[in-house]
Amino acid sequence: MTMKPMSNVDVYAICQELKDILIDSRMQKAYQPTKDTVLIRFHVAGQGRVDLILQAGVRVHTTHYPPPNPQLPPSFPMLLRKYLKNATVVGVRQHHFDRILELDLQKEQRYRLVVELFSPGNIILLDEEDRIMLPLKRRLLRERKLASHEEYHYPTGKGINPLELDYLDLENLLKESDSDVIRTLARSGLGGLYAEEVLLRAGLDKKKPSMDLDEGEVQLIFNSIQSIFQPLKDQDLHPQIIQGDKEDVLPLDLEYYQDREKKSFKTFNQALDEFYSSKFGEDIKKEQEDVWKVEVAKYEKRLRIQEETLEGFERTIVDSSRKGDLLYSHYQELQSLIDTIQSALKNHSYKEIAATFKKAKKEGVEEAQIIESMDKMGLVTLKLEDEHLNLDPRLSLPENAETYYNRGKKAKRKIPGVKMAIERTRRDLEKVKAKGEIALERVKIPQRRVKRELKWFEKMRWFLSSQGHLVVGGRDATTNDLVVKRHMESHDLYLHSDIHGAPSVVIKRGDQEISEETIQEAANLAASFSSAWGKGYTSQDVYWVHPDQVSKTPQSGEFLGRGAFIIRGSRNYIRGVPLEVAVGVVDYQGERLMAGPQEAVSQYTDRYVVLKPGYRKKEELSREIRKHLKRDDLVSLEDIIRVLPPGKCDVQEKMG
Repeated sequence: MTMKPMSNVDVYAICQELKDILIDSRMQKAYQPTKDTVLIRFHVAGQGRVDLILQAGVRVHTTHYPPPNPQLPPSFPMLLRKYLKNATVVGVRQHHFDRILELDLQKEQRYRLVVELFSPGNIILLDEEDRIMLPLKRRLLRERKLASHEEYHYPTGKGINPLELDYLDLENLLKESDSDVIRTLARSGLGGLYAEEVLLRAGLDKKKPSMDLDEGEVQLIFNSIQSIFQPLKDQDLHPQIIQGDKEDVLPLDLEYYQDREKKSFKTFNQALDEFYSSKFGEDIKKEQEDVWKVEVAKYEKRLRIQEETLEGFERTIVDSSRKGDLLYSHYQELQSLIDTIQSALKNHSYKEIAATFKKAKKEGVEEAQIIESMDKMGLVTLKLEDEHLNLDPRLSLPENAETYYNRGKKAKRKIPGVKMAIERTRRDLEKVKAKGEIALERVKIPQRRVKRELKWFEKMRWFLSSQGHLVVGGRDATTNDLVVKRHMESHDLYLHSDIHGAPSVVIKRGDQEISEETIQEAANLAASFSSAWGKGYTSQDVYWVHPDQVSKTPQSGEFLGRGAFIIRGSRNYIRGVPLEVAVGVVDYQGERLMAGPQEAVSQYTDRYVVLKPGYRKKEELSREIRKHLKRDDLVSLEDIIRVLPPGKCDVQEKMG
């Protein structure tokens, strides 16, 4: 499905909104769900995750409909991750009221991401010297080269900017044109829709030649342009989707659509998101279908070649046997021919003998009529009973016949192997077809991501013990401080793994005494979410103390960094705590994802996955966990990744 590309008016409007959203945000990850689409995930302070979708030649906007990501990321998003991860957005702008949007990002150096929204479109990462690091699509054009290490140049040609338009500039544009007024305005950068709107408001004939406009008519056009685009200057947008047979999405009210049904939105980002996301599922399906067709065609071609090979062998068997028999059926005359050639070779060359046969055939000598030709090596081509055969005069007639019979035998020996290969290819082809059909059935329109408000404990490591105690731990230095300073009370217990790089863990006492079982379970969290997991350890020592033993006040001359604490007095050690984490959906103040010791998770759900330190990447593992939990309505891949231990994992067992 070909989607309507954003106009330069749309780009201006979206730039104003993206400035307010993305400035000072940090880039986290980049994905490439289709060949021309990139999704970049940002973290916005106070708001959290924001997904920005960039589709070359089509659109740029934030989205609540993130498309599924490919299992193997292409090179372009991997390069963006390499250079832009944790980079801060410092600028969002439109280039010269053109269909070009640019993001400035600052890290050790400044980078620029250029999104070209005119056909065919591109997304290009530039370094601080405006050299191309990598384009989404490599293009070598006559006027500019879009390839790595080349200097980036904007496309030539510049239209009018209706927000800064001078009357004399407009008058010159119209008077110097040899086209009608509608085409002149459309080609000037306004585009067809806004050219129509300008002339509709001006009340002028759009077919009138531009050069024939009088001063009053030029003034009407100028006033009309001012009227249409003043809301852009004032940032007084009316984002809307025009509904009906031919849908459209706009940031402004237009008289051109005054009789059409409209759906209004609070922001232009929301309007664009709703307009494009419903259509994008079809694009994803088409792209996957094309990939599938290429794969199917590969196996079909292989099968066709193998079947043709089999047919060739079967023909060879029949033909070779027939030709061998044919030589024997003309035994006397062919043996006589061989004898004649061998006798003639005593005094003549093959070339001279061939010339003699050719002359004899031309003169009508009967014995020479079966000879088609004779090459310089003496090989004779015969025509017997409408069949073409080769005869080597250096061999006897039985030896010539045996050459054909052996050819058939050789082909016969190869047939079983070819048949096995054909059966194997047919099975592979059926598998590919079935797999492709299932994959296409699963392709859905991207689902709206509803942002769920997190409870305070979900912003940390947490689980509910089998005895009903809430256990919380820090995710980093900042939340380690929060756990102790804000959430630890005098009757609670504090735990820490005996290794550098571990969370501060607190067991909330609540209304009941803290049992040995709960301490053991909390020790599991302290050990499993420490650096011991990433090091591949199978167990780790953990200690626990009372809150009054935990202090942020160092000895004289010592320094404590963020998230670090002094422990005074004796420590209670739990030796050899096994490293394993269970993940499941539990009902605690509402349904939510919980990661903790198996003893705790199994108390609240029968369906969960137990993990151990391993070698699998989190993205791949999260897909498997999500599939097993069967709670796509509640749990996203990002939710699962968030609760996993700090390092690679393997599945130990699945329950439920």
